[in-house]
Amino acid sequence: MAEFDVIVLGLGAMGSACAYQLAKRGAKVLGIDRFDPPHSFGSSHGDTRVTRLAIGEGEHYTPLALRSHEIWRQIEAETGANLLTITGGLIISSDAPRAATHVEGFFANTVAAAKQFGIAHELLDAAAIRARFPQFNIRDNEIGYFERDAGFLRPEECIRAQLDLARRHGAEIHPHETLLGFEADAHGVTVKTDRGTYSSRKLILAAGPWLPELLGESVPLPFKVLRQVQFWFAVDGPAADYAPDRMPVFIWEVQGGAQGIYGFPAADGPRGGVKVATEQYFSTTTAATVSREVTVDEIEAMYRDHVAPNLAGLGSRCIKSAACLYTVTPDAGFVIDAHPASERITIVSACSGHGFKHSAAIGEAVAQQTLEGASTIDLSAFSLSRFA
Repeated sequence: MAEFDVIVLGLGAMGSACAYQLAKRGAKVLGIDRFDPPHSFGSSHGDTRVTRLAIGEGEHYTPLALRSHEIWRQIEAETGANLLTITGGLIISSDAPRAATHVEGFFANTVAAAKQFGIAHELLDAAAIRARFPQFNIRDNEIGYFERDAGFLRPEECIRAQLDLARRHGAEIHPHETLLGFEADAHGVTVKTDRGTYSSRKLILAAGPWLPELLGESVPLPFKVLRQVQFWFAVDGPAADYAPDRMPVFIWEVQGGAQGIYGFPAADGPRGGVKVATEQYFSTTTAATVSREVTVDEIEAMYRDHVAPNLAGLGSRCIKSAACLYTVTPDAGFVIDAHPASERITIVSACSGHGFKHSAAIGEAVAQQTLEGASTIDLSAFSLSRFA
């Protein structure tokens, strides 16, 4: 039986970061994934992810975002990868009835976090938004929060770079390997897969939407798995307006609807289109049964209901689309905690649709906690006990 210090199950956003940070600290690491990461079957694909520093979901997230930006730049310097692009970030809201984003008070919480942590930002009225960002069809009663150092990450490249670095530091990475079961006792953890049996001192479960399936009834977690769809629409207006140096990433609490929208500039040029998406929290699915096909009806409804009324210069032609999965908790928070049955098993999951930007720092903190017993950044807010 092969023996390791730590086994990491699931190598998406969180798992790849954990594997890298553990191996970097000299641990003997095995990383296992049922697919070949980065892949398009979970929650860590789709070309781009928003990253922002003042976090409206709660002030305890901002230290993770700040540290993650530092780590992304360190990885870029070490590997030559292009991971983080700063475009600025615009959050649009109003006092009118509007779609909610993750938590109540998201806009006000974001402003408060920016002030608390000294994050460069501006508050803009409708006229100022129109003057600076003509891409948005702003209503007169809408306001904006603009964060200078927000932007987007390349999720597939982030995962690829961290797994490459993990291997460089001696980690074994096993793609296309499926977990059959695991058991923990006083001496360690035994992990069985379709390719072998392994032992380790610690196990990290970072399986995202597969976590409910892996844990079963042994841990009654309050997770919901939700199918989300991302769309890339063609640029019909001036292409320069949608370039990353002219258009910020954005989050829009749109008036009069249940769903807000978020999006990006044309990260790969106008031919690649502009990525726009909504978030839905009503229809649940599973990682095994989710429909990964995006229908024509979904594309037409997205353009009609969300793109055409709000974004100038985008045509109805959808260049591509993709389905992905959110694993969501009732408070839209993360779960980073020991398995209730064993301190040797750590659950790192349920990122609730806003986790990728924090993943680099979470990987570092989990590695510190696993190997040294404590982390520089406090992770106590992500305990399972809050759902008791």
